[in-house]
Amino acid sequence: MFHLMKRFGSFRGSKKRKEQCKSLERCQSDPRGLFASGLSSSPSTPTQVTKQPTFPLESYKHEPERLETRIHCSSPPDTGQRFSLPPSQSAAKPPIMTPAPCATSKPAAAAAPAPSQLPAASEGMLEKLELEDEALEESESDIYVRFMRSHKCYDIVPTSSKLVVFDTTLQVKKAFFALVANGVRAAPLWESKKQSFVGMLTITDFINILHRYYKSPMVQIYELEEHKIETWRELYLQETFKPLVNISPDASLFDAVYSLIKNKIHRLPVIDPVSGNALYILTHKRILKFLQLFMSEMPKPAFMKKNLDELGIGTYHNIAFIHPDTPIIKALNIFVERRISALPVVDESGKVVDIYSKFDVINLAAEKTYNNLDITVTQALQHRSQYFEGVVKCSMLETLETIVDRIVKAEVHRLVVVNEADSIVGIISLSDILQALVLTPAGMNIEKQDEVE
Repeated sequence: MFHLMKRFGSFRGSKKRKEQCKSLERCQSDPRGLFASGLSSSPSTPTQVTKQPTFPLESYKHEPERLETRIHCSSPPDTGQRFSLPPSQSAAKPPIMTPAPCATSKPAAAAAPAPSQLPAASEGMLEKLELEDEALEESESDIYVRFMRSHKCYDIVPTSSKLVVFDTTLQVKKAFFALVANGVRAAPLWESKKQSFVGMLTITDFINILHRYYKSPMVQIYELEEHKIETWRELYLQETFKPLVNISPDASLFDAVYSLIKNKIHRLPVIDPVSGNALYILTHKRILKFLQLFMSEMPKPAFMKKNLDELGIGTYHNIAFIHPDTPIIKALNIFVERRISALPVVDESGKVVDIYSKFDVINLAAEKTYNNLDITVTQALQHRSQYFEGVVKCSMLETLETIVDRIVKAEVHRLVVVNEADSIVGIISLSDILQALVLTPAGMNIEKQDEVE
């Protein structure tokens, strides 16, 4: 059994709707307001359990709006003093030194300061300016950290969303077909005996089943046809069962980023601790898109102007790749053994011509061709969506600011770093970028490892 859940509005229900109406009335009465024009849906307000310190850059907002609402604004929001730093953190302007006019009735020597005073005054001024510059740079370096800490996970949950939930007694095969039919990549698993969510079923599980049980095109994968989700979990996880990693809607986005990267996962269920209901599944992509919407209105940290070569963000050693004629089963083996989520496809000349990701593997279930994994990558990708626009690439000399804009606009999970000859140099992922933008400035350098779904 699986459940298709559509969530309309908030988990705080009627209170939110009342606040939405009040918020919309205020916006309509104020032509200069953030949502005075181009408003496609009313802002929403999550209930705050505890009073949080106000984010210095948030004097513009009284209620957190939905991500979709911000996207559909037809005109740039009125910034005003929205992102001005507080007096304690903003750099004071250096005093303007206006020389006193020389009095003609006095000797020139008396009008000018003593030579011995000039160096001392200059040194004091330079020292003061240096301190102010350092204070400003320091306040800007963690601007994204403070932004993420001031927003809750609930702030970026869509007003209306679809969530597929599987019972652990459902057959694995039917579960994967349901993922395909509903256009989702993962689903929370509900165990009736415990009356709680116990895990996630993702494309990685599909790949692991094919990797473990595939023999040849002549042998049917019985385990995929007959196994229930609970049976697969017992075999695959054995004695390594771990509690489901999840997060409360009232937790900060900073906590969400930390949890995703620390636990090496791509999906983070948002679960209401009061009702136990699953509200949404947070991803790196969703969080970075939310942050990028406001980057142009915030002070820009110095590291955003540095290029990948200077920052050293990404993976540049022992990069796994495949060729157009590589069999699918070999690609799946690399996914499992290397614990990676995508493989660049390189031709005979070393040029990057395509990319095969874990998400592409679900097409085997959609087309019911998973019993023949000896076909090549090129054959498997023939039926890829017509909306695929090719491999999204970048170079080592491009700035982090450019990289963020490109990966958000392309809506991909990674960029392939190439040289002038279009040969592969490295890979930079969404988790690499969020680590650089949020965790590193906060002093949390999590050791990079391979990730799983």
